Amino acid sequence: MTENEIGRYAEKVLAGEDLNRREIKRLAGNDKPEGIMALIFWADRIRRHFKGDEVDLCAIVNAKSGRCSEDCRFCAQSSHHPTRIAKYPLLPDKELLAAAEKAGASGAGRFSLVTSGRSILKADEMERICRVITALRDRKALSPCASLGLLDSDQARALKEAGLARYHHNLETGPEFYSTICSTHTFADRVRTLETAREQGFSLCSGGIFGLGETLQDRIDLALVLRKLQVDSVPLNFLNPIPKTPLEHQPPLAPLEILKSIALFRFILPKADIRSCGGREKALRTLQPLMYLAGCNGTMIGNYLTTAGRSPEEDVQEIIDLGLKPKTEDGRRRTEGGEQRTEGGGRKKREDKKQKWQWAGRTNE
Repeated sequence: MTENEIGRYAEKVLAGEDLNRREIKRLAGNDKPEGIMALIFWADRIRRHFKGDEVDLCAIVNAKSGRCSEDCRFCAQSSHHPTRIAKYPLLPDKELLAAAEKAGASGAGRFSLVTSGRSILKADEMERICRVITALRDRKALSPCASLGLLDSDQARALKEAGLARYHHNLETGPEFYSTICSTHTFADRVRTLETAREQGFSLCSGGIFGLGETLQDRIDLALVLRKLQVDSVPLNFLNPIPKTPLEHQPPLAPLEILKSIALFRFILPKADIRSCGGREKALRTLQPLMYLAGCNGTMIGNYLTTAGRSPEEDVQEIIDLGLKPKTEDGRRRTEGGEQRTEGGGRKKREDKKQKWQWAGRTNE
């Protein structure tokens, strides 16, 4: 496929039209470095057109770790795999709120409570989670998110009343490949949770993991399902093989393959927030800054669930060095109010002193 053809498809996206499967397949056929670079060039144009130059920063806390009943082949927290991770029940309110405060001080505008397990089964745990969400909402410094597994209507309603803004639930991979990575629940179960969250008016955050053994077509299928669901935020994770999980010896994807996949997601989901999350440091190595040029307009800072990230200061500096800027709370409110692109807004002045950043969970690294 020539650069001019890629440009024609990009102009169609810039005009507000969706690409069809045939067109996406044509774009995906670019395997040579020069073809991938052309994809990245136009993905960057699409990102700038719809999302501007602001980068949305989020952070998480591993609020409840391990002992999960599900058998996801990549996950260190599954009780089916003899991994060596910290296992603990739902953290106290004070510890969760302290983690949120440190995340905000490091530049995050969104903060998510993440719990292990198929879903929240205990009423007292849901009550405590709702209490923390209300406290976060009242502080108005961070936009509260939650990732609590499969969700029913009553739980979704309680979270909405508590003040939750966004619900996160990854689909992980394409529907055809999903059964090879998990057998204890289905792809349809995950989709149903997103539909339940949408019915309650939540902003939706859902993405997946690259490098599970899936094909590029599986990644495209995932993006198309996310487009159909009109997901607002798409976190892209990259497999960091954990010892004692079934995928511990899974070979890594090449960085250029990852960048190509990110660019395709931007072509397919031009108006969504596409954020690079877990595993990006190891998966992209020295090409990590190119994730923004390939189409990402967001990233997760700090630590992940069971593995350590790098310091938020490095991420913020990288964003600034690329001529981009962390999104301000004012810009975030405008976006959530319905606008797809923010203008100006600037960046709040931050003190130069180093912040402690080991706040996103009790990691093992």
